[in-house]
Amino acid sequence: MVSLRCKMMVTEELEKLGLEHFTVELGTVELKEDISDDQKNELARNLLKSGLELLDDSKSVLIERIKNVIVDMIHHSDEIPKVNYSEYLSEVLDYNYTYLSNIFSEAQGITIQQFIILHKVERIKELILYDELSLSEIAYKLHYSSPAHLSNQFKKITGLTPSFFKKMKQKRHQNLENM
Repeated sequence: MVSLRCKMMVTEELEKLGLEHFTVELGTVELKEDISDDQKNELARNLLKSGLELLDDSKSVLIERIKNVIVDMIHHSDEIPKVNYSEYLSEVLDYNYTYLSNIFSEAQGITIQQFIILHKVERIKELILYDELSLSEIAYKLHYSSPAHLSNQFKKITGLTPSFFKKMKQKRHQNLENM
């Protein structure tokens, strides 16, 4: 689960099945009581209809937790941690970073660092489109060493400079107004 809408969908499915829960967080559900295999299978089927997957093996759950921490850190938090991402993930998830890194790469085919960069670029796109912050402010907010470093990484991933990306947005907006 990576969004609030996903949480709502999971909560709704739990309620349909009469399953009481303590919490529904991104990636985890804490139930008040054990559920039968039949209930678990029905929940899995119902979630799959909504495009969600019920994970119950520990490595898959841990990988989802890694993703959720990263997405939450980059997209939903105003403060990106001051420590290295590796330290932050180890601290939050209570696992050695080398272990986290190895299982993530094995399952996802990319490193945690690459996953973070991809999400940071998506966040940069959002912030450029909102047009509330300068590139320097975005670089500072996302802990880039400089606007040039941000621009280089953005171009490496998207093939566009941030300023060209912003111009494309303005051009699309003008085209819509002229319709």
